[in-house]
Amino acid sequence: MSGVEIGFLSIAGMLALIWFGMHIAVALALASFVGVWLIRGNPQVAVSMLSQGASDAIASHVFAVVPLFVLMGLLVGIAGIGKDAFEVANQGLRRLKGGLGLATVVANAIFAAITGISIASAAVFTQVAVPEMLRYGYTGRFATGVVAGSSVLGMLIPPSLLMILYAFLAGVSVGDMFLAGIVPGLLLVIIYSIGIMVMVRVWPNFVGEARIPEGRALMGLGEMAAKLLPIVVLVALVLGGIYGGFFNATDAGAVGAAGALLIALYKRRLDRKKLWQVLVETGHITVSVSFLIIGASLYTRMLALSGVPQYLVQVLQSAGLGSSGFLTAYSILIIILGCFIDSSSILLIVLPLMLPVAMGFDMNLIWFGIVTIVAVEIGLLTPPFGISVFVIKSSLQDARISLSDIFIGASPFVVFMLVLLVILACFPSLSLVFA
Repeated sequence: MSGVEIGFLSIAGMLALIWFGMHIAVALALASFVGVWLIRGNPQVAVSMLSQGASDAIASHVFAVVPLFVLMGLLVGIAGIGKDAFEVANQGLRRLKGGLGLATVVANAIFAAITGISIASAAVFTQVAVPEMLRYGYTGRFATGVVAGSSVLGMLIPPSLLMILYAFLAGVSVGDMFLAGIVPGLLLVIIYSIGIMVMVRVWPNFVGEARIPEGRALMGLGEMAAKLLPIVVLVALVLGGIYGGFFNATDAGAVGAAGALLIALYKRRLDRKKLWQVLVETGHITVSVSFLIIGASLYTRMLALSGVPQYLVQVLQSAGLGSSGFLTAYSILIIILGCFIDSSSILLIVLPLMLPVAMGFDMNLIWFGIVTIVAVEIGLLTPPFGISVFVIKSSLQDARISLSDIFIGASPFVVFMLVLLVILACFPSLSLVFA
């Protein structure tokens, strides 16, 4: 067999292993090992590639950005900043019809700017926003749908763990990816907000009564400022430091983690037990991401050795699809995969194959990354996998709202994300304003 045939067989074998339940990192490493063995005809070469690839994948100091931003996100969750953001946004938008839905979107955007994990947003706002919306007459479908839809902002508005993973796979700057996500993230907030206001007026049965909260004690400007100050400080430290050129993404992660630690201590939300739990969870997530990056590095090397990416570049360019046709087919593939596979796994499987094709069409890899992340994040809301939906269901303490209700509630937000995907595909400059 030729190297290309062995490469395609390795991909098929890897997908089969994942389908039968093998961990994605193990499946990538095993398929890569067998593929190199068959291509070179020597198991020692495959063993050497495994050991060297594992070392090279995470040896760089740049990799320290992963545990630092994970630690920052977990400390922010402990500090209760998500609840503070919702209360401030709720007060500012309380007089609008559908204001609680808008407040959830705005608060999720603020929370996303200092975390980076969508499932964290989904868990926090299920407990904070859903009970409040149900209390004021919103339907369970709409309340959970808003939380599910706005939770994806956690991966689009920087800092974002998915952007970090893409940057490692594509060999681009983590800081550039963060800056490229600002405008698309804010644009999605605007699209969501317009969509909610339209639904309130034209689809009242779906939204519910949506009463305006009355008779509640309002926060003074001093209290609102106190709740927003930690958020503003963290965003200024992390994104302001990167954009201002004061430090790189790894330094920003360290500064952000230190700032989040001080805020959690100041708010008296962190004791020894919680600190230990945060450190252990940070370690678990970091180790998981490390194995994924190692597996992806081995997979990329095997594919390069087999010649599969070069073969795909030739086939797609000779097919006459053009860059627009390729991007359309690529986005559809990503969205379909999102119905069955988690976000990280999609990046690890698809990017080593498609990045050479994108470069063959002279596409900007920063813009290509933002389009990829938006398409991948749609999968967080679509059945049957929809991990954000499952997180909301597990965090929800209301048996009246079923899993299917949450999927139905999230469906308008899938449409809104598709609108954003089309806009970004047509206007690449929106992703490159700050990058």
